[in-house]
Amino acid sequence: MNKLKTFLPLGLAGLVIAIYAFTFVVQQYEVAIKLRLGQIVGDDYRPGLHFKVPVLNNIKVFDRRIQTMDARPERFLTVEKKDVIVDSYTKWRISNAAQFFRSTGGNVARTSRLLSERVNTSLRNEFGKRTIQEVVSDDRLALMALLTKEVNENAQDLGIEVVDVRVKKIDLPPEVSESVYSRMRAERERVARDLRAQGGEAAERIRADADRQRTVIVAEAFRESEETRGEGDARASQIFANAFNQDREFYAFFRSLSAYRSSLGQERDVMVLEPDSDFFRFFRDPTGK
Repeated sequence: MNKLKTFLPLGLAGLVIAIYAFTFVVQQYEVAIKLRLGQIVGDDYRPGLHFKVPVLNNIKVFDRRIQTMDARPERFLTVEKKDVIVDSYTKWRISNAAQFFRSTGGNVARTSRLLSERVNTSLRNEFGKRTIQEVVSDDRLALMALLTKEVNENAQDLGIEVVDVRVKKIDLPPEVSESVYSRMRAERERVARDLRAQGGEAAERIRADADRQRTVIVAEAFRESEETRGEGDARASQIFANAFNQDREFYAFFRSLSAYRSSLGQERDVMVLEPDSDFFRFFRDPTGK
């Protein structure tokens, strides 16, 4: 009984060690391969518990989740022989663990370097077929889909699947940017001059029309004023004539008084007239005879 109590814990400990030594666990986000003396004897182990022979077998576990390779901006030539600086990134994941190990030794950094070369080659080929306007227009989505397909085919020997290739930014080199901005500035200045010229022409047209309307309005107003003045003068003459016909002597007397008031009422006025002139007839005789 005492021996049983002594060996039971040892047996359980040995069993745990044996299970640990003869098994390995692959997580949900992992994929594994089994090596025997450096040779692959099992690949693409899926999540779960698997068996191995201690010492003889070696297990390599890789992350099969999508990885992101953010490449350095590279300079490419378009079909117009113009340089563009392209900043891109690539998303990939392991599709064949055994081939991935044979091609890259399971080294993610080496995989990124090899994949970057393939991506740059595809970008160089595709940009060399297109103009700058084409690579930044709506055709850009189609270009990304084409690049993804092409790079994925070229990366099969690495045991990986390229999920997506995206261009984050396309810039022009500083010397080209300055030239483009200068052309854009010159074009905008030309458009501005055209607009100013059109505005000046419209302003002159409006001003001329306003002057014409003013001249017409002033002429019509002057014509109406002259007509009104003529009508007033005619009516005044008619009134004077009627008044004169009613009492000619009184009218003559009233006109003479108005003439005296207008002529003699001002200071320092000097008039040289003969005393017996007709102007003073009401001075000589109140009846004016």
